[in-house]
Amino acid sequence: MNKILYIGLYGIMLAGLLSGCRKLEETPYSSIFMEQFYKTPADAEAAINGVYGDMAGIYSGPSALLVPDFSADQVYPRPVVGRNTLTLFIYDPEYSVQSSFDRIAESPLNIWQRSYAGIEKANWVLEKVPAIVMSEARKKEILGEAFFLRAFFHWTLQKNFGEIPVKISPSKSLEEAYVGKSSKAEIYKQIYADLDSAVTNLNTYTAAGTVKGRPAKEAANALYAKAALYNEDWSTALQKAKLVLGSGKYSLLSDVFDIYDVNKEDAARQENIWAFEAERVSPGNSSSLLSLYGPASSAGPAYGKSTFGSIFAYPAFYNSFDPGDKRRAQLMSTSYINKNGAVVPQNKITPITPNAVLVNKYMDANSIGSSTSVNIPVLRLADVYLIAAEAENRLNGPAGAYQYLNAVHKRATGVDVAAGLSQTAFTDAVIQERSWELFAEGDRWYDLTRTGKFLTVIPAAVNDVYPARSIQAKHRYFPIPQLEINANPKLEQNPDWK
Repeated sequence: MNKILYIGLYGIMLAGLLSGCRKLEETPYSSIFMEQFYKTPADAEAAINGVYGDMAGIYSGPSALLVPDFSADQVYPRPVVGRNTLTLFIYDPEYSVQSSFDRIAESPLNIWQRSYAGIEKANWVLEKVPAIVMSEARKKEILGEAFFLRAFFHWTLQKNFGEIPVKISPSKSLEEAYVGKSSKAEIYKQIYADLDSAVTNLNTYTAAGTVKGRPAKEAANALYAKAALYNEDWSTALQKAKLVLGSGKYSLLSDVFDIYDVNKEDAARQENIWAFEAERVSPGNSSSLLSLYGPASSAGPAYGKSTFGSIFAYPAFYNSFDPGDKRRAQLMSTSYINKNGAVVPQNKITPITPNAVLVNKYMDANSIGSSTSVNIPVLRLADVYLIAAEAENRLNGPAGAYQYLNAVHKRATGVDVAAGLSQTAFTDAVIQERSWELFAEGDRWYDLTRTGKFLTVIPAAVNDVYPARSIQAKHRYFPIPQLEINANPKLEQNPDWK
């Protein structure tokens, strides 16, 4: 699948550019390749694996986490090599600083390019696989996976860029690659349609029968619930969340640390509905989170074999936890043990500030260099409980929503949330619970932008490394990459970025 020339939605243009004097009206090479490719069951498997490859491309970098997390109020980067552009909101439509090879994997540009590459490949799967002679059961499942992934990519693009082109057919000509933006309502209509098809085609989850990293029917409903939440479609969000919670397939782990324990990943699937499955071996996809979150000069067995001290948590976020909250132990604010077994005090963790707080979610004592096997949750049951809590409250008030919020809060604290909250206060409590539960998982920024809280929360999320952060209304969505606008005459920049 790596022969495909698509880089972004309009990477198809490269076929013409690389041909020198040939006219742009030609059929792209990638289209010719695809037309000749889909013949056997092995081709179908390779094709759907290619779609997963682009999902891996935004998690291994990992732009899917760092782009939103650097923008939010939980963690911050060491300000080096342009890594602070997201935290300080000094990026531009060119993504000029982040376009270098070593920064593109942490850029919105990577999210755009990888998502549209995945959509293009999914479109070819959905067009060509139905005609392949193969197991009908496996064919149905492959189609379900393609529908699921296409919905996931469109949702990923919408929450990052706002109105974006919806692409539901493969590009067989340059003209077909030129697509204008769709409204938010149109984008979610397509996401819903794809997830309806995914639910129809995918098998229900079984521990023995579901391949690691592949979505089951319940994962499609979980994504449906979360997409509907972002669409402020509270009734659909609640309905789909209830289907997941009532399926009997998942339960919350008793110890929240087990979700990220590399030695317990099979047991963690009790809660992890769908995750990026990282592998420290080659061939396989890994993640750079361990190396970025671990302290500089390698922490040894406590963190992994090679760590650089590139990301830390804001002290104010650490202090927001109740001391009795078990999740606070996923942050370390005092000291750590280095590779020689010595205790390193807080003020020696990093040279940039004596107030650094380490994040402990992505440790792997047996990492191969910086390559880790710690899985990154994308959809997990605690998230679904909190989706149900927010949706129920927004529809009907807090009375019936406490049960969902308390399922998550009580696991961490041992007590229920105080009763008697107003509807507005309960929504705020859910958003705060999401911050504590899902931190460093690429979720918080979107909670702030979808609720409009980003304009008040971000200016207060400062420390001695970033004493001021100037955010504007236009930063709700990232600018559409200028290179895509230059390539596509039908594509317009987001209004606030013109």
